[in-house]
Amino acid sequence: MPQLQALIFDVDGTLADTERDGHRIAFNRAFAAAGLDWDWSVEEYGKLLEVTGGKERIRFYLDNALPKVSLPNSSPDTLSEQIASLHAAKTVHYKQLLQENVIPLRPGVKRLLLEAREQGIRLAIATTTTPANVTALLENAIAPEAIGWFEVIAAGDIVPAKKPAPDIYQYALQAMNLEPEVCLALEDSRQGLRSALQAGLKTVITVNGYTQSQDFSGAALVIDHLGEPDLPFQLLPSQPRAEEVKSTYFDVALAEQLLSS
Repeated sequence: MPQLQALIFDVDGTLADTERDGHRIAFNRAFAAAGLDWDWSVEEYGKLLEVTGGKERIRFYLDNALPKVSLPNSSPDTLSEQIASLHAAKTVHYKQLLQENVIPLRPGVKRLLLEAREQGIRLAIATTTTPANVTALLENAIAPEAIGWFEVIAAGDIVPAKKPAPDIYQYALQAMNLEPEVCLALEDSRQGLRSALQAGLKTVITVNGYTQSQDFSGAALVIDHLGEPDLPFQLLPSQPRAEEVKSTYFDVALAEQLLSS
């Protein structure tokens, strides 16, 4: 029977609800500062989340928006550089939002991290967001030293293929010298689930407003959040082996149960 050795976390939507009131607003601020009349609504941004990676999301918008949009003075030779510059500006705005404490952690996240550390469970991150975004979230929403809690920060362009490709999880596993059978992934989206499953990881999903209606076939557990002792999580419908889940909040004991089942 495998023994749990590590928890590997996605970031956006998993550790905190960063998408709607974080990244989306930061994108819109960067667009306005650049003199663009783009404004991504909550609904439109939800559709754009099907594309993983911020730079990739901008390029997809340029290619598919109706009516057609463009970057001023762009050419095939300069487009990638312009997109990267726009995305870098967005990152600055995102970090400012975190410093303003407008993006709290999701329920149960800090409790689970502290419990895992106390029990010697190794921690890692596997995300498509940039390392700067990860650092800003951990330092502002958890603690200034929280970046050191994670043995591996696999983020951004460290691998060429982003989720749903398994590359980012494979990178984290290799860096930790661990087999997937002794690790559990925590995600919030179908794209993330596909990435983790292809890397051989059992995966827990905590849905959010953007992802709650997605197909999570293959997940070990699908809940609305990690929960707290005084704030029980809710199992989503059609839960596999729901009758076996006796806990009301997600902890290391439940992680071990899921890994061994």
